[in-house]
Amino acid sequence: MNEKNKSNKETLDIVVPCFNEEETIPLFYKEASNAIAALQKQKTIGQTQIFFIDDGSKDKTLEIIKELSQKDKNVKFISFSRNFGKEAAIYAGLKNSCARYVTIMDADLQDPPSLLPQMFAYIKIEGYDSVATRRKDRKGEPILRSLFARIFYKIMNKICKTELVSGARDYRLMNRKFVEAVLSLSEYNRFSKGMFGWVGFKTKWIDFENVERAAGKTKWSFWNLFKYAIEGIIAFTEKPLIISAVTGIFCTILSMMALIFIIIRKIFFGDPVAGWASSACIILFTSGLEMFFMGIIGEYLAKTYLEVKKRPIYISKESNIKEE
Repeated sequence: MNEKNKSNKETLDIVVPCFNEEETIPLFYKEASNAIAALQKQKTIGQTQIFFIDDGSKDKTLEIIKELSQKDKNVKFISFSRNFGKEAAIYAGLKNSCARYVTIMDADLQDPPSLLPQMFAYIKIEGYDSVATRRKDRKGEPILRSLFARIFYKIMNKICKTELVSGARDYRLMNRKFVEAVLSLSEYNRFSKGMFGWVGFKTKWIDFENVERAAGKTKWSFWNLFKYAIEGIIAFTEKPLIISAVTGIFCTILSMMALIFIIIRKIFFGDPVAGWASSACIILFTSGLEMFFMGIIGEYLAKTYLEVKKRPIYISKESNIKEE
């Protein structure tokens, strides 16, 4: 656990997951420092630390972070032994923070630090436990990607008990009670957007205009987003298993009805069963359904397999956070 500031209870930790962000980190640090200075001038917060979580970057991300930490004692970092993913980086940041308030922000400045004063107002004045952000629109995103994102949120909210807000970002401000609740969910397969909703508490949502990356390129390809969506569905609902079971029962009943029809037709009308092509199509269709639902079951089994192995969520290669 990092050093605690005992002189001021209004402390803030900023968790920043980073993967190949050498171009954006200096820009982010400047913007975040300005926002922190403004909050401290207003006496909203006291000591603030920035936790950069290097998720196995291949560029100069770690070097730049180290340079910043040498100039600013409030810059902390954890460098992973390899790329464990953003979810692991978020967990590492939350686990190593100990401030009264914690916020998660992306290094690409798509999460504007300028929103922090407004977010603090909701927590400190109106008594919210967390303040979450969502984009009003998806301007600048590819049309296909935006379409599938909307479909994903609609599906999740239909089949999942935990509400997921469309356009939600990981950018949110949380009090210590909320952070501890999230950390109590220690599963290996993590889906933070669902976890934030699952733990409950009083949350305020604020909208902001979509912001383009300050520099560099996004690390989230369409395929990576698709896999992330599948993980979210499997992590927070068992409905796909129920759907596969119901579909199997329906197909069984349908096939029995078809068999009875064929037998009656043969006995009373003497008509031979014709059409091998239609039979082949039916076989291929039912086989396809079987393989599809076996794949769903396989995904759940795979996630269970990973959980029971109890592997660490991340492995730290290097850090400047002092343990007590």
